[in-house]
Amino acid sequence: MKLKYYILALMSVVLLSSLKTTNDTHPDHLIKGTWELESFYYYDNNEISDTLPTTDGYRQIKMYTTDKVMWTRYVPKDSVEWFGYGNYKVADDMLIETLEYGSESMMSAIDTLRIFTFELQISENAYSQISVDDEGNRISSENYRRIE
Repeated sequence: MKLKYYILALMSVVLLSSLKTTNDTHPDHLIKGTWELESFYYYDNNEISDTLPTTDGYRQIKMYTTDKVMWTRYVPKDSVEWFGYGNYKVADDMLIETLEYGSESMMSAIDTLRIFTFELQISENAYSQISVDDEGNRISSENYRRIE
């Protein structure tokens, strides 16, 4: 009889210790890591109307830590440098990036718009940041895959 209770107690301890105390599937946990842009979607009436893959040699990488974001873009046929750095947060299926500084070309954009807000769709190995208009209609998205 004592053996049954011992086994039951041991199984309970093993089961409870295997449960995670944080929710690793929550978007703010999922986005941590390094991502590469794969494609763009364009929307019409909130439905995807066109998909464009990145061109050969084009690379855009985004890296997210606990609360920082950094991104860089390389376009082989363009001498303009693009990179940015700042803070981000995920709230209510929205990705909000507040850029602090960037390349010269990005600083021109930051002077007029510093906070970038996107609708966020995310899974373990892919995410889309979707631009919406003032009425909440989807315009376009950048679609990333996890590379680390």
